[in-house]
This record gives sequence, C-alpha cells and structure tokens, in this order.
Amino acid sequence: MTGMSASLSPARTRAALHASARISAELLLVLLGTAVTIWLLGRMWSIVWPLVIGLLITTLTWPFARFLRRRGWPPALAAAVVTVLFLAVTAGAVALIAVPVASQSGELSDGVVEGIQRLREWTAGPPLNIGDDQITSALDTATDRLQNSVGSMLTTLATGVGTVFNGVVTAVLALFLMFFFLKDGPRFLPWLARQLPGRLATDATTIAERGWDTLGAFVRSQAAVGLLDAVLIGIGLWVLDVPLVLPLAVLTFVSAFVPIVGALFAGFVAVLIALVSNGLTDALIVLAIIVVVQQLEGNVFQPIIQSRGLGLHAAVVLLAVTLGGSLAGIVGSLLAVPVAALIAVVWGYVREQLSEPPRHDPDGGTEPGPGGGPEAVAPAVPPAS
Repeated sequence: MTGMSASLSPARTRAALHASARISAELLLVLLGTAVTIWLLGRMWSIVWPLVIGLLITTLTWPFARFLRRRGWPPALAAAVVTVLFLAVTAGAVALIAVPVASQSGELSDGVVEGIQRLREWTAGPPLNIGDDQITSALDTATDRLQNSVGSMLTTLATGVGTVFNGVVTAVLALFLMFFFLKDGPRFLPWLARQLPGRLATDATTIAERGWDTLGAFVRSQAAVGLLDAVLIGIGLWVLDVPLVLPLAVLTFVSAFVPIVGALFAGFVAVLIALVSNGLTDALIVLAIIVVVQQLEGNVFQPIIQSRGLGLHAAVVLLAVTLGGSLAGIVGSLLAVPVAALIAVVWGYVREQLSEPPRHDPDGGTEPGPGGGPEAVAPAVPPAS
C-alpha cells in the first residue's frame, strides 16, 4: 500500500498567514485601546472614583426617589429629600458602628494572627505532623495579607479612600453627584441620544439602560443579602459570646459585595476569632453557623431578593475578583464583579447585533441559522419601563 504525502498549497498558506496577521494586528489595536483607556482612568481617578461611588449609591437610593416622583413630587425636591435622608442614615451608621469598629480593628487583626499561629501549631502535631518548614512561608504570607486586608477594609469603611481629607472630598463629591443623578437621571438617555449620530445613538442608550439595570440589581441585591448575612451571623456570634461581634458583622456585610471570595474571607476571620477566644468547640459551631447561613444565602435569600442574575459563571466571578484585587487591592475586588457584569452586558448586546435573524421556510417553520440551530434575536431596544 503506497501513500503520497500532500504538499502545502502556497495560496492557502499565504491566505492563512495574512488572516493571522490581520487578526493579530486587530487584537493588538484592541489591547492598545484598552490599555490607553485604563491609563486615562488612572490619571483621572480623583474624578472617576467619586463618580463610581455616586453611581453605586444612586442605584441604592433611586427606588425611593422614583417613588416620590411618581407621587407628584418635583424632581429637585425628591432628590433633595432622598439625599438628606441618605446622609442622615450614613452619619448615624458611622457614629454607631464604623467608629467602634475602627477602634477595634487592631484587636481584630491581632486575633486573626493569633488564630493562624494556633493553626500552625495544630498542623505541626499529630495526626498531620506537617513540618514547620513546609508551612512557615505560606502562613507568614497569609498572616501579612490578612493583617493588611483587615486593616485596609476597616480603614476604608471608617475614613474613606486614602487620607481623611481625600475621603471627605470623595464623599462630598459623591453626594453632590448622587443628588444630580437622582434629579436629572431620567433626562440623561434622551440627552445622550441627541448628542450621538445615527445608529450610535440607539446602541449607546440601549447599552446604558441595560448596564444601569444590571448595576442596580447587583448593588441592591448584594446589600440586602449582606445585611441578612451580617445579622444572622452576628446573632450567632453574640449567642456564643464571641468577642468583636460588631466588627465581624460589619466585615461580613462589606465582604458580601465581593461574591464568593468575600464570604470565605469573612467566615475565615470569624472562625479564627472564635478559636482564639472561645476554643475549638465554639469555633466549630461558628463554622457550622456560617455554612448554614451561606447555604441559606445561595438557595433562599438570593433567589428571592435578586430578581435578575448577572449572568456570570462562578469561575468568571472568581477570576474577576482575583484580577481586580491584584490590580487595585480592596477597591479592585469591590468593583471587579460590577465591571465584569457591565462588560457582559456590552458583549451580549454586540452579539445580538451581529447575529442573523432566523430564516422562515414557506411552511412557517424556522430554518437553522449558520450555527446549526434555530436562532432567536432579542430586540435591539428593550421596551420602555
């Protein structure tokens, strides 16, 4: 049996190389544009950060402003009342919670470190008998990171971002922006449509509307779920007489805005504090409480509270949080999932516009599209709410 080896076609080889070169050049241009955008955002961070905070708190307060506007209140009055109420609630929370939490942050950090040292001693003895040299480096790194993370999170909660002065400026700008968003927010999309030409006016306004809905659903659902987690876990810690109940409850609430990773981090800190102060039995009980609460959160709380999912796989969430934390620390971890969700919104809209509509045969059936199966394309512009 003889065989002949096929020779490469020069024309096809050149076509493949040209296509690869073109795709590579296009990808490089996209990456360059992304890098320039990130660089510009970094240079303008003093403006971008208050804008982001203003948008996030607007998503929380907009339902109340919308309720007042539908009752006939003038937009300016409704926005002013909601802003003043939000400021009063925030000031009360800072006075009652954040200040005591900040004063106990050192004790909380020391408790975490002591808990890690006890875990090291336990793993070095029977039945594990893990050599100290095998775990010293990893535990030292974990200790440093936990100390820095706990201190950074509690400091951010108590004083804002950066120094006290920058935190105050950021808070004031965010409040003013929230007022204007509440007052003039419904006018933004029509204004944006008038500023953009042709098809871009429809595309930009549709993406902005869908992004706003996604961001609002995420922030409100995470705040509600985080509050429930903090209350339930706080009650369990209080019943067991675990110290630092208030800081741990606040840490649980804040960590809820970092899906998956935040819950693990807050639960790990609570178990370590219980281990140091109350012993192994209470630490195991705290672990059981956290597991039960997390199961209730995933199977009961979120399906009820979160009316619309983000459409992100758990692996995507983990990768986004990891990337955000490595790029921008606590702030990056907090913003990673909303940013990933907004990117998914843009990508979903682009796919809709690039998809081919289904072809109908004369008998009324639907012929498969290029992908081999029947296709359905969502409308470019969602119905007005």
